[in-house]
Amino acid sequence: HTGFRRLLMVYMVNGLASAVPATLVLFFVQDLLQAPKSMEPLFLSLYFAAGAVSFPLWLWVIDRIGLLRTWACGMALSVLAFVSVVTLSAGATTGFLLVCALSGMALGADLTVPGALLNQLIDLCGERGRTDGAFMGWWNLATKLNLALAAGLSLPLLGLWGYSPGQQDADAVLALGLAYGLLPCVLKCLAGLALYIGLMRRSDLISGSETAHPSA
Repeated sequence: HTGFRRLLMVYMVNGLASAVPATLVLFFVQDLLQAPKSMEPLFLSLYFAAGAVSFPLWLWVIDRIGLLRTWACGMALSVLAFVSVVTLSAGATTGFLLVCALSGMALGADLTVPGALLNQLIDLCGERGRTDGAFMGWWNLATKLNLALAAGLSLPLLGLWGYSPGQQDADAVLALGLAYGLLPCVLKCLAGLALYIGLMRRSDLISGSETAHPSA
C-alpha cells in the first residue's frame, strides 16, 4: 500500500533521528558535559517524564490541527531542542536539563501520532483482522532496525572524526557535540520533508488523518 510505504519511510527517518542521541547520550554527558554520574539518572528521568506528561498536550493539539500537522510540530520542537546542544560546554548541566525536557516533550508526539496514523491506514486498507499483523510486523522491524542503524552509523562516524569514548580533548568533544546535536536535526528535517511531500500533500493516502483522534 502506497500510504503505508510512505508512512513507514517517515517513521524510519524520524525514528533514526531519535535513536542517534539515545545511542550517544551517555558519551555526551560523560565526555562533553563532564557531569557527575549521579546526574545521569536525572537527565534520563526528566526526558521520559516530560514525554509522559506531554501526552494530554499533544492530544489537545491533535484535536485542533490533526495528526499530520501535530507530528510536524513535534519534529520542529525536537529540532529546536537539539540545535541548542551546540551551545553547551563542560558543566552546562542546567542547559542540558532544558534540552532533556524539550526533547522529551517532542517524544510525546512521536509516541502518540505515528501509531494512530498506522491504525487509520490499516482500516483504510480494509485489512483490520486480516493482515494487520503484517503491518505491525514491518512497523516493529523498522523500530528495531533504527536502533541498530543508530549504533552502526553514529559510532563509526565519530571514530572517523577522531572521537572515542573517554576522550575530552577539544576536537573529539566537538565531533561528539555535532553527532549528538546536529545529526538528529538534519534527520528530523529530512523526516519533516518526507512527511510533507509523502503524506501532507497526499492526505487521501491516510483517510481522515487531519481530523481523527488517536485511539487509546
